[in-house]
Amino acid sequence: MTAAGKTKIALVTGGGTGIGRAIAKALLEHGYTTIISGRRFDILQAAAKELAAETGGTARAFAADVGDPQAVASLFSAIRHDFGRLDLLVNNAGMGLPAIPMEDITFEQWNAIVGANLTGAFLCTQQAMKLMKAQTPRGGRIINNGSISASTPRPMSAPYTATKHAITGLTKSTALDGRLFDIACGQIDIGNASTEMTAGMRAGILQANGEIASEPTIPANLVADAVIYMAGLPLDANVLTMTLMATQMPYVGRG
Repeated sequence: MTAAGKTKIALVTGGGTGIGRAIAKALLEHGYTTIISGRRFDILQAAAKELAAETGGTARAFAADVGDPQAVASLFSAIRHDFGRLDLLVNNAGMGLPAIPMEDITFEQWNAIVGANLTGAFLCTQQAMKLMKAQTPRGGRIINNGSISASTPRPMSAPYTATKHAITGLTKSTALDGRLFDIACGQIDIGNASTEMTAGMRAGILQANGEIASEPTIPANLVADAVIYMAGLPLDANVLTMTLMATQMPYVGRG
């Protein structure tokens, strides 16, 4: 609830599947009215109905390509019209590629990943900042889904790694620019949450030494729990960065 006793409003991009869906479910369970966005309305609509049934909360679906400025503007216009405010934005939408040598990555592949992972987060943050500055009570929180790749790359992952490094810069800039307006921004860097995207990791994934090795994963609901903690802080406190990972994944100490 807000200070005025009204239900808090949250937006989770990429909220129809995987980590985004887990985060949306947790927010609904904690009393947030939650909007989930993504590119495919059929998946979003089905997820919103399922989430509402599972939690008893209010879930809304809104189809939007976060890399498209007009689509993002329409999304936030709808939020402003229907709810009058936004208390939490979770920039979760993103995509990756299979391991491809850098010289073989096409310009179209590069642009697609930059659009989904970086431009999308910027456009949503930009619109959220406008709304959070103007609403009463003022302020809100933005949480960006970074990645272990925001600090340490996997082999043959240049586009994904570049965008996730950039997300760290966007997080810090947003935290700096937003603090005068009671807008907090933090980042969660996730190591191998169990979703369809990481399903192949237990079978084996390319390592920096060229070997193929199985990697452990963690349940996506643990990521959702961490987001709930970050979101539940008062706006004068902020988790700037958090790393949540499978304890035995090959990351710390390079293996």
